[in-house]
Amino acid sequence: MESTVRSGTEALWSMLGGDPALLGRVEYGGVSGLLPARLPVMDLARATVAVCGLAAVEHAGAAGPVRVDDGAVATAFVSERHLRVDGRAPVSFAPLSRFWRAADGWVRTHANYPHHRAALLAALGAADSVEAVAEAIGARGAVDVETAVYAAGGLAVALRTPGEWAAHPQGGEVAARPVLSRERLDEAPPRRRTGPPRVLDLTRVIAGPVATRTLALLGADVLRIDPPGNPELADQHADTDVGKRTAALDLDRRADRRTFDELLDAADVLVTGYRPGSLERYGLERPGLVTARLSAWGEYGPWGGRRGFDSLVQVATGIAVTEGSAEEPGALPAQALDHGTGYLLAAAVLRSLTERERDGGGRLVRLALAQTGHWLTHGLPRYEPGRHLAESEGPLGRLRHAVSPVAYEGGPAGWSRPPGLQGGDSPAWVRA
Repeated sequence: MESTVRSGTEALWSMLGGDPALLGRVEYGGVSGLLPARLPVMDLARATVAVCGLAAVEHAGAAGPVRVDDGAVATAFVSERHLRVDGRAPVSFAPLSRFWRAADGWVRTHANYPHHRAALLAALGAADSVEAVAEAIGARGAVDVETAVYAAGGLAVALRTPGEWAAHPQGGEVAARPVLSRERLDEAPPRRRTGPPRVLDLTRVIAGPVATRTLALLGADVLRIDPPGNPELADQHADTDVGKRTAALDLDRRADRRTFDELLDAADVLVTGYRPGSLERYGLERPGLVTARLSAWGEYGPWGGRRGFDSLVQVATGIAVTEGSAEEPGALPAQALDHGTGYLLAAAVLRSLTERERDGGGRLVRLALAQTGHWLTHGLPRYEPGRHLAESEGPLGRLRHAVSPVAYEGGPAGWSRPPGLQGGDSPAWVRA
């Protein structure tokens, strides 16, 4: 576990521009074998939480180790499943948010929000029932459903294999970029607020709110803004808005816009999680501001302006096929792209604040669920049995066999002889 975890943490910490000397302060422990999957989900979870802890102790100037406990990490990555409100379990997915069989494959939809459900039904010309939607999708091709639903403002993604995603124009764009990007925007002078940093939160669902929930835990004054007519779903609010304050503002109303601009003028950090381009008309740039922008597919390529959620990114990028098959798609054991991106985003914000206090200048960090997914599938070591198999010729023919797990510096690379015919050797020692 240690080498894989360490390599993932080292890779992310380097991307964040962190001091390599701090890596030795991370201590891993806890129960093993959690979040089991074909992909290295637990390694992703540990590494993103570890760099968030490192960024936190660096920014706070704290001494002592950063402890990463597998039990705490795995529980936090499925926090929405453990939530109870007066004993009631939350509803994670609405009835129309699921896999559907299309005429030529599978489609996954996301219709938790009322406006997304309405767009889905309008695109399909279907009544508001599982049976009606199943019939409508079953009569159409998967990509046709995807295209029609997105055009109507809804969310639907056709199932793709890893190879199909790699050949897709958006998949190629994602593969060409790192898991996160960072840049300096201006030459504003250094500043360190005497009180906690002020974080303006314009995010939805899981990834962005997890990041700002974490910043609130670490002492930030986090104020979340939602449009009055489209509040966050109640259970997601209960899970991800702990530690924050929340308010409703309509940025298209003059009075609310003035209030928002005053808040932004006094903010240290702005975190956005809406569809790329949807907030540009509000003029969100400020000298010295740390801006963190989160998207589903990235701010580039043919899907750069599309909405998306973790479950849909898993389907489009081939993760659902890897975790299941093309005939029976699966899913990761957690919304790991959401949670992992959330902790990584929080780490990027903290590192940006540390750099700004030292060198000045506004900062911009960009993250996308699809980029985190690509790092999970291509950037972290995966268990590949072929790497631990060998072949040899001998009396029994050509054998493929497992190599020995017993290894040390200067030790044998393998056995000196293959197995022979049973009972075919002399009953004598090689050396008398």
